[in-house]
Amino acid sequence: MGCCSSASSAAQSSKREWKPLEDRSCTDIPWLLLFILFCIGMGFICGFSVATGAAARLVSGYDSYGNICGQKNAELEAIPNSGMDHTHRKYVFFLDPCNLDLINRKIKSVALCVAACPRQELKTISDVQKFAEMNGSALCSYDLKPSEYASSKAKGLCPKLPVPASAPIPFFHRCAPVNISCYAKFAEALITFVSDNSVLHRLISGVMTSKEIILGLCLLSLVLSMILMVIIRYISRILVWILTFLLILGSLGGTGVLWWLYAKQRKSPKETVIPDQPQVAEANLRALLIYAISATVFTVILFLVMLVMRKRVALTIALFHVAGKVFIHLPLLVFQPFWTFFALVLFWVYWIMTLLFLGTAGSAVQNEQGFVEFKMSGPLQYMWWYHVVGLIWISEFILACQQMTVAGAVVTYYFTRDKRNLPFTPILASVNRLIRYHLGTVAKGSFIITLVKIPRMILMYIHSQLKGKENACARCVLKSCICCLWCLEKCLNYLNQNAYTATAINSTNFCTSAKDAFVILVENALRVAAINTVGDFMLFLGKVLIVCSTGLAGVMLLNYQQDYTVWVLPLIIVCLFAFLVAHCFLSIYEMVVDVLFLCFAVDTKYNDGSPGREFYMDKVLMEFVENSRKAMKEAGKGGAADARELKPMLRRR
Repeated sequence: MGCCSSASSAAQSSKREWKPLEDRSCTDIPWLLLFILFCIGMGFICGFSVATGAAARLVSGYDSYGNICGQKNAELEAIPNSGMDHTHRKYVFFLDPCNLDLINRKIKSVALCVAACPRQELKTISDVQKFAEMNGSALCSYDLKPSEYASSKAKGLCPKLPVPASAPIPFFHRCAPVNISCYAKFAEALITFVSDNSVLHRLISGVMTSKEIILGLCLLSLVLSMILMVIIRYISRILVWILTFLLILGSLGGTGVLWWLYAKQRKSPKETVIPDQPQVAEANLRALLIYAISATVFTVILFLVMLVMRKRVALTIALFHVAGKVFIHLPLLVFQPFWTFFALVLFWVYWIMTLLFLGTAGSAVQNEQGFVEFKMSGPLQYMWWYHVVGLIWISEFILACQQMTVAGAVVTYYFTRDKRNLPFTPILASVNRLIRYHLGTVAKGSFIITLVKIPRMILMYIHSQLKGKENACARCVLKSCICCLWCLEKCLNYLNQNAYTATAINSTNFCTSAKDAFVILVENALRVAAINTVGDFMLFLGKVLIVCSTGLAGVMLLNYQQDYTVWVLPLIIVCLFAFLVAHCFLSIYEMVVDVLFLCFAVDTKYNDGSPGREFYMDKVLMEFVENSRKAMKEAGKGGAADARELKPMLRRR
């Protein structure tokens, strides 16, 4: 089922011309049905969590006695203060909101339903009493009247003083502290490697002070990525050398600037340091020294790698040039990361909301402190495992849909002899073919990745839980298994991407496409290795160029801003965002190059350029093939190995 009959017959007969993209049939229908059933199960979990009242508890919130805020509640058996009417008490207030229990992932505090959140700090118990009398919002236990707040009876039943100013979280009706110092305490508990809490406070203040610069630099990285894509489209023939030159210049310039800034601040620190912040100045000086040394080591290693790779750079120029033409004819390819990211964000929001619903679903249970928690019992308590598998499978499915869409569009471009006959929007045409014929193939490919990823995540979780407890042998075995599964996942990802390309060409099912792609890749192993090594390295240089440019701009801006703060966290945030943006854009280009290479290999396998068997490939690739043949002939015995590697591409079945 799902095999292209015209392609198979052309492979057996030398008198007929092989024509891709002619026959279309639905592939891997059972896997599509299985995926649909799985999604129905995901919907059942969401519906169950909403139907059991979890949605109301999540959105409106509930107090420590099981009462949902903002509505009238039914009394719970053997639980005091339950069944209260909270129609006018719409907000959840925590007596100690900054006391976080990291082990159980919740706020370790009594929760009450109140009519209003305290917008200003309440320093004394008298302020709490006055707030309750004026606003009708009691911040102490339900058993106390406002007039009893100052009595000994109220000990332990009122909020911890001073009560921080808070504001309700939009749509979730929780009173959250507005002072950043409270959140700094959360971070201090999470970041255990910081021994000096003042360092963490300075890091957070540095981010808050530099938020405008961080936003501007993030936009700069987006603009640089778009500019690089334009460069790839119009000057792809010399792109490799331009990137190499810019990277050499950027690495040398960046290293020089860092050493210059370090020398400048070391010579005259008193002119730029605020008197009451000597520790910040010293920390920044050390950071500059570390940055400069790291940049120097990186530059030396980069030069050595480029020296070794210089002879193989020319192998990718032809494919890069054709890929540039693809982006000229298919400009919507540039926006593929946005649609994929948008789809992933929508799904992740749905998944997180459902997970939160599950966290508040179930029956009321009294804990050791006498407060109410909601827990599921029986088989239903394992629904979150199904939900986690859904996160991985559907996320991989969305990414695979992007790969199939890009592969279908590029295959259409490659195997259309007259580019004027291309569909008006090849991307939309590829999406249409994906939805009509190949959703089952995508579901099967993404499920295989899920089967590998889940065991690796389980082993990583076990390793994190046993950290410091296991012996050296067990630690080595765990790390080896995790590493092997990671390598297997990367290999399967690459094979899946080529399988989708083969499916787009011949409309075969996943297993047949994966087998055909694997055979072609093995037959051209040396060429695949050269293209992937050099091509991926060149695209990596583009990512490094964007990150270095954004980071250098960040160093310059942060160095001359008036508010003298620690640079580490803002620079890390900016560089991570810049790398993410560059990776999203350049990964599409990398995908196009891989698809073009497989199309090129298939083209040369079924066609030889004779009448009736003309190549589909671009003239640049034809010149590349002819030049390679001439070079191998001139090389004589030295080119025998390369000739053997090229030969399988030219034979016909």
